[in-house]
Amino acid sequence: MVGHARLLLLLCLAGSSLSLLIPRRLFLGGTAPTNPGYSYETKTFQQQVDHFNFQNTDVFNQIYLVNDSWWEKGGPIFFYTGNEGEITWFCNNTGFMWDIAAEFKAMLVFSEHRYYGSSLPFGEKSFTNENIVYLTVEQALADHAMLIDHIKSGVHGAENSSVIAFGGSYGGMLAAWIRMKYPNLVDGSIAASAPIWQFGDLTPCEMPYKILTRSFTKAGELCPLAIRMSWDALKEMGESNADREWLHKTFNLCGEVDKGIADDLSDWLQAVWFNMGMANYPYPASFLEPLPAWPVKEACKYLSTKIFQSHRELLMAISDAATVYYNYEGQANCLNTSQTALASLQYMPWNFQACTEMVMPQCSTGIDDMYPRQPWDIHEYTQFCKKLTGMSVNPDPNWLITQFGGKDITSYSNILFSNGELDPWSGGGVLRTLTSGLPAVIIPNGAHHLDMRAHNPDDPEDVQQARMKERDFIKSLI
Repeated sequence: MVGHARLLLLLCLAGSSLSLLIPRRLFLGGTAPTNPGYSYETKTFQQQVDHFNFQNTDVFNQIYLVNDSWWEKGGPIFFYTGNEGEITWFCNNTGFMWDIAAEFKAMLVFSEHRYYGSSLPFGEKSFTNENIVYLTVEQALADHAMLIDHIKSGVHGAENSSVIAFGGSYGGMLAAWIRMKYPNLVDGSIAASAPIWQFGDLTPCEMPYKILTRSFTKAGELCPLAIRMSWDALKEMGESNADREWLHKTFNLCGEVDKGIADDLSDWLQAVWFNMGMANYPYPASFLEPLPAWPVKEACKYLSTKIFQSHRELLMAISDAATVYYNYEGQANCLNTSQTALASLQYMPWNFQACTEMVMPQCSTGIDDMYPRQPWDIHEYTQFCKKLTGMSVNPDPNWLITQFGGKDITSYSNILFSNGELDPWSGGGVLRTLTSGLPAVIIPNGAHHLDMRAHNPDDPEDVQQARMKERDFIKSLI
């Protein structure tokens, strides 16, 4: 279950975000600098805690950000469907929206997801067993919908404005789902790196790791072999005090030597390779950590030159490769494996979501991928979730299929799905055009929602072409 914990907590994210690390899997983040100089006004909107109970009158203030510098009355509203983190992080990391706002004379709105950032329905008590039950996809979509309605009805000149939803990762899923759920309010959506088919048995559970391994193989054929061999090496090196001391020194770990050092390193490294694959961008960026251009290629330079003859030789190279992720700029004095550097994403609420509705089965074979064998078992996952959250949660990997149609979505329209072939999550995305109103854009050299990032001179031609297709799609809707 350690493997599932890794994924569950990488995400935050989101992930495993993202010891558990749920692969912030899912997250839309973006351009490197953390503060690229975008200006916006921070506002609040009073939301119902429960949109679907007409006896519950509890309310809370939702945060949203607005820039109307380029907007003209009647012009479109570009609406970011906030996901699992503070909304300013997504605002500053979704440069594509900023890049095209003037062209379309658009108002930009970034709506914070309930239970994240400062949009806490019950303040510091939001995460109690009793209060966190209002954290659902349905409630979050209703928040976004009510905010859209508020803006269109309350801002002079916006009543007839077209609304285009944008999002990446979980935010991209929300962008797609809000068009499905509220087509009267949202005219169309750009859903980037949105694994809406990573539920139930819609996509093989091993797909994320197969895609990740393919990216590492592309960077160096021996690279995934070295990583695959490292898991047994770590396990054996964790059995004696002397070897544990060596691991502690070689990986420059913080704190005291612990008997569980090998397991902790294994969990942490599994998250590191996944995160590195998501953030495998063609230029230096600080999406998760400060990383060089093509970080997978940089890491694989340490692992692709030879067949290693001993555990220590192999793990020294693994340590060097891992520093590309956590200490490329020399900012860390030591390695703390309890941290995943996803400070802008939030663990507690995402863990709850990943243990209720947002259940995306993942597994590894240890043969077709570079990870240790970790089968998917919903019963084991359920027990893990109960322990993780301290609640009697019952994860349901099929509910969102029922809610939004699974692969039977051709009755919907005006949603563009974009996916990068380097992105581990792309296997759960829509990879082929389903109808003229549900186009798919594939980016061969794209990692996790690269197209949602700001323009960069080092952008591959295929991402530039993807953005042109997205521009044309928007033009067709407004």
